[in-house]
Amino acid sequence: MTLLRYFLVALVVIAIDQTSKLLVHNNMMMGAGGEIDVLGDWFKLHYLLNPGMAFGLKSSHEYGKLLLTLFRLGAMFGIGYYIYYLYIKKAHTGLLWCMGLILGGAVGNVIDSTLYGVLLDNAPAGSPTPWFHGQVIDMLFFPLFDGHYPEWMPFVGGDYFLFFSPVFNIADSSIFIGVVIILIFQKKFFIPKEQLQGVKSEEELKKEQETTQEEVVS
Repeated sequence: MTLLRYFLVALVVIAIDQTSKLLVHNNMMMGAGGEIDVLGDWFKLHYLLNPGMAFGLKSSHEYGKLLLTLFRLGAMFGIGYYIYYLYIKKAHTGLLWCMGLILGGAVGNVIDSTLYGVLLDNAPAGSPTPWFHGQVIDMLFFPLFDGHYPEWMPFVGGDYFLFFSPVFNIADSSIFIGVVIILIFQKKFFIPKEQLQGVKSEEELKKEQETTQEEVVS
């Protein structure tokens, strides 16, 4: 059960992510016309289909979507195995919890990319097949403030900007939170090899105890 709890975290993230996406798909209009204000102008629900990567980023490559979906599938299994590996190596529990969050987010978006083209018929026009070409449903939008860049700034001077403009989902958030926590606590989660030198394993300690007991008896 100890190992399974980290996969259970991923399962909870997947359930929340997929529930939120299906609720948005079935109850909201796409685009600004169906936008719902949650916290004034600071937090809105904005139904958006994303054919590309996380946070509304897109790929212009002809086979970009297929390659991205295949990468996500591979990453999903890789992360799952890495959690098992970390558990066997008795890694810090905080790192395992974070990897559970990342796995849940990865699987959540894999479901969209792999199945939504078939189940929700949302594959982009011209896709060779609806399989592996589903568009990810995004809805979390935080337009915190906007304005214009100063005229003296090169390339963008005078241009309009909006912060924070990307629209994302629960899966993206889960991955982001997991990665940020790992970065913040990396010194605690990852012990340098030089610090591990001289630290004896349980087997070595057991052998030493047995040797000491034999010496005492003899």
